[in-house]
Amino acid sequence: MPLSRWSCPDLARELAARCQVTASASTIRRWLADDAIKPWQHRSWISVRDPEFAATAARVLDLYAGIWDGQPLGSNDYVICADEKTSIQARGRCHPTLPPGKARAMRVEHDYKRGGALAYLAAWDVRRGQVTGRCEPTTGIAPFARLVEQVMTAEPYASASRVFWITDNGSSHRGAASLTRITSAWPNAHLIHLPKRASWLDQAEIYFSVVQRKALTPNDFTSLDQIRDRLATFQTRYNATARPFNWRFTRADLDDLLHRIDAHEKTEPHARAA
Repeated sequence: MPLSRWSCPDLARELAARCQVTASASTIRRWLADDAIKPWQHRSWISVRDPEFAATAARVLDLYAGIWDGQPLGSNDYVICADEKTSIQARGRCHPTLPPGKARAMRVEHDYKRGGALAYLAAWDVRRGQVTGRCEPTTGIAPFARLVEQVMTAEPYASASRVFWITDNGSSHRGAASLTRITSAWPNAHLIHLPKRASWLDQAEIYFSVVQRKALTPNDFTSLDQIRDRLATFQTRYNATARPFNWRFTRADLDDLLHRIDAHEKTEPHARAA
């Protein structure tokens, strides 16, 4: 059948045609709700392709746990997750947003006028639970360098013994050249790359999810200046009460995950052959 997803009426018609079984759509819905297997549900996942995934991820998880090269971090060492939230659009609604009322949700006009887009660059201090951010017209090597300068010229980072910068492999901070750039400009800075396609290990992504839910949704901004003001004031408010994220995924959890993936990949060919 040319269907990737069946509805209950679809199944009712198919039962009647193939098996001469008469059942209403609501009955089929109850059968499916009680069944252990629910084939209409799915979740996406990313397989591990980076041969250095285990070693690279372990370094990051050690930093989250306050360890580097097997030794505890000092009180003057800092760990920062930095990332970019791209293409934040100013969508001025064609009709003013209507506030919620009795038995009525807030109404946001579907149509909008585009007012441009900008990028929000943020550096999340893992151990202190504080964020430093800035808005830029776009992402790139120069905008990221300005974020690093903004952080590294402010205390406590300017006089820190070491500042570990954890980033993904985006074009703004990719490869060995990015290591050279940051250490040449800031000798006490150390750039640590996440494994490829492992944004779930980046604590900056957690902060961005908070920003999206609490400051940018629904998107109803008439100009880019309005977005800049919103992000700046939200950041100040957030820092006033922020605490470090309760990160629980450890190196031991990573080893267990990779072991289970390896066992699955070894048994899967036999299952297919059977």
